[in-house]
Amino acid sequence: MKRKCLIEVFDSDDLEVLGKKFNGILASIPRATAMYKNTIWYQSLQAAEKSCLKEDKIKKIHYKFQDEREMVEEYNTDTQVLLRRAWKLKGKFGVDEKWEVEVGDSIPNATTVNTDAADIMECQDQPQLVRRNTRINLEWRIRNLPYPIETYSISANNDEKCIVIRTTNKKYFKKLQVPELTRLNLPIEQADIQCIHKYNTLIITYKKPQQLLEMEKHWYEQLKDVKPVKDIPNDCKAQ
Repeated sequence: MKRKCLIEVFDSDDLEVLGKKFNGILASIPRATAMYKNTIWYQSLQAAEKSCLKEDKIKKIHYKFQDEREMVEEYNTDTQVLLRRAWKLKGKFGVDEKWEVEVGDSIPNATTVNTDAADIMECQDQPQLVRRNTRINLEWRIRNLPYPIETYSISANNDEKCIVIRTTNKKYFKKLQVPELTRLNLPIEQADIQCIHKYNTLIITYKKPQQLLEMEKHWYEQLKDVKPVKDIPNDCKAQ
């Protein structure tokens, strides 16, 4: 019994036609990296009132959203990396209270002075969390954690949309929010979490997904259309 060959032979004209059809199909499929444009976060950034200040190599963008929230971002103009993102919190009866830092170093509050030296020392000995941002990673640095690296268990929890830190000695527990992923409706991938421990500091990094990288690059280009202002508002001088 002879077996039939299942390989069909095409001439060059047929291959050209098939190639055009295939390219047409690919073109009709939206790029996954552009899906961020459909998120509420991206659309709210676009709709917000924006102003820009430049000081040396720092670009500061002030946002006022349609729901009256305010946010400030600071970028390094050489690296185009976000250095700080902070939100203005409202107190009772709409009175401004303080800035809550999401990314970057805390903002010194000149109106709050703690004169109790014992309280200051106690605070300095407690674990202190600082968020960082690099070109390719989201980063958390937790200082004053003296335990060796094998003590820590770090896991992705997509039910609560956070990264959970536990220690085998049960002396430290922390949930790290990842708003950058939440805003883009992206899951936290366990494989993208890395950590090291040195100088009593636990450093956790999360590799940025392609969609986040694309959005950050695109948004920085969009911010070039926001012209710098000459007079610096009082709120921004405090940053």
